[in-house]
Amino acid sequence: MKHAQNEWSRERRQASRHFSQWCWLPLFLAMVSVGCKQVAKVPADTSPVGSYALVSVNGNKVPCALQHDGHALTIKSGSFIIQADGTCSSLMAFSLPSGGDASREVKATYTRQGSTLTMQWERAGQTLGTVEGDRFTMNNEGMVLVYRK
Repeated sequence: MKHAQNEWSRERRQASRHFSQWCWLPLFLAMVSVGCKQVAKVPADTSPVGSYALVSVNGNKVPCALQHDGHALTIKSGSFIIQADGTCSSLMAFSLPSGGDASREVKATYTRQGSTLTMQWERAGQTLGTVEGDRFTMNNEGMVLVYRK
């Protein structure tokens, strides 16, 4: 009788241990999963101020050929400078179909809300841009320009 009781007690302890191991397994896996996730470290107030180089236009690596407003041209390089005083400027070098080279510099004032810059260009309209880390992206009349610091 005592032997049967010990056997039953041992089986109950094993079943209990088995059950508790299975209960802790999901919790353990959840903790491991959370611990392995990469957390984006974005500073609360990253300054957009700096000099950025043009790296792509409409997804094409610079230098690149493109059509804009019915004109074919090759964008050779570009830069975008954001100043702390609320001004910015864009300089772009390009080749014309006639074979000549040209550049164009335009200036603007900007306001900032979070990572978005609203630029008011001199003698022109407004453009929105976004700063994410070392990348500045702007959609200018249908052309998506991407710059890097």
